[in-house]
Amino acid sequence: MATQHVRSAAPPASVEHEHPRPADGLARPPAWESTRPLTVEALAVAFDHPEPFTIGVEEELLLVDPVRLELVPAVDDVLELLGRDDRYARELRPSQLETVTRVCTTAADACRELTAARRDLVIALDGRYRVLASGTHPTSLPWGQITDADRYRQIADEYPWAARRSLACGLHIHVAVSGADRALAVYNALRSYLPELAAVGANSAFFEGRDTGMSSVRPKLNEAFPRSGIPPAFAGWDELVRFVEWGRRGGLFPDATHLWWELRPHPVHGTLEIRVVDTQTRLEDAAAIVALVQALVVRLVEQHDAGEPLPVHETHRIAENSWRAHRHGVRGWVVDLDTGVQEPMRDRIARLVAELEPYAERYGALDHLTDVRGLLVDNGSDRQRYVQEREGVDGLVRWLVDQTERSATGA
Repeated sequence: MATQHVRSAAPPASVEHEHPRPADGLARPPAWESTRPLTVEALAVAFDHPEPFTIGVEEELLLVDPVRLELVPAVDDVLELLGRDDRYARELRPSQLETVTRVCTTAADACRELTAARRDLVIALDGRYRVLASGTHPTSLPWGQITDADRYRQIADEYPWAARRSLACGLHIHVAVSGADRALAVYNALRSYLPELAAVGANSAFFEGRDTGMSSVRPKLNEAFPRSGIPPAFAGWDELVRFVEWGRRGGLFPDATHLWWELRPHPVHGTLEIRVVDTQTRLEDAAAIVALVQALVVRLVEQHDAGEPLPVHETHRIAENSWRAHRHGVRGWVVDLDTGVQEPMRDRIARLVAELEPYAERYGALDHLTDVRGLLVDNGSDRQRYVQEREGVDGLVRWLVDQTERSATGA
């Protein structure tokens, strides 16, 4: 995570979960780690940012062997090669690696950070392993074991089927919003834009060697876990705090880091974390989406501060648009959440980009925002299908690896 956003106050002392011993043969509550309760006061401190709209980005990548380009459980070896650089971290499986930017002011800064991290990774590997950036590996089946860390072991024990089926990679974008009340209003409104972000960032059309028929199948894999998909709206932070405490005391989950929605308020970093976008093969596409997200958050904040009411739409309506975004990407349509009027997704996103240009320009990200229009012509999933039709699925894997590395090194 982008740890430089950490601003939380020390919450009250931790408590252990108390569960009666069940009779033999019955399921037992998971043995989550002991955690401290979330409080409204801690959230207020976490979102007390002196500098708003800073960005932190996390990019999940896949490690593959250099010959067959199949997944390889090499994360420990790779972290040693990187000298324990804190820009890199483990993920659920040892064939996955996460890169983490420092806190950035603009999308351009974030792009430079992502590029440097990916470039330094490729240089350090020196062909010993290779890197693939996509929402899924198009063909690989031997996914390997779960990473040897307590958190991931606990997740695998509680959600065994989901963990066995999970090897998906996302681009996670944190944006700081100053003020807890303002952050909550923007969070509630930002939910409505998740389908547009999913459509433009769709980059996982293939899975287990087949075309899934989806532009982004990654969210469907993530739905195997609870607390995924479109998040609920909250009338106040106390609603979120009560939900997290209910789940914590009941042994359902230990803390708010187990809320795996496509958008979540992060109570440690004091950010809004957008998690709906697939990992992008090309870094310029990642930068475009980061610019789009930052400009959108800035606009929503300014609307809120001007006294304009921000929309709070029902989760099930947003979910209908999300399904079509995951299915068709930018080639589908979206339905107005209030009127039900259809609009081509490309038109909707193009109009949104035009509306956001003044906000992106203010943060030096206008060129990156403009690149979103290129994704409306063909986003990652469209390119994957184009390559697969001409070179087959194995050729697609080779292309993804080459594009992943060339995007960082320029080679």
